[in-house]
Amino acid sequence: MGLDKILAISGKPGLFKIVTQTRSGFVAESLIDKKKIPVNIHSNVSVLSEIAIYTLEEELPLRDVFKKIKTKEDSKPTTISHKDSKDKLEEYFFEILPNYDEDRVYASDIKKVVQWYNLLHKHDLLNLLDENSSTSNEEE
Repeated sequence: MGLDKILAISGKPGLFKIVTQTRSGFVAESLIDKKKIPVNIHSNVSVLSEIAIYTLEEELPLRDVFKKIKTKEDSKPTTISHKDSKDKLEEYFFEILPNYDEDRVYASDIKKVVQWYNLLHKHDLLNLLDENSSTSNEEE
């Protein structure tokens, strides 16, 4: 399982992993409470492997942002919470990604990145970052 099996579903907190496909969509399991929910093809779903963060030069895949956080935090949870103040979150993100585009990356985006990283860490899914990059041909 790679980051392409981890999802963010609009209107639902946290992250989900795909359990199985159905005729009209798929069944996803919440990483927060392990509840399974049906998701139809009309739901607004974002696959983590397809999300990128705007920088001043390019769009950086979320996987690479998570790797930078993992390096900064020495593979531990973040030192800040997604519930911290906007200024604290922006300061933290600037340490990780000094060239992120402040006009197009909002505090709400930073909150999600921090929360998602911590969820992946809590469920021992940070190893997906390495798996996914070794099988990806996008970068090189």
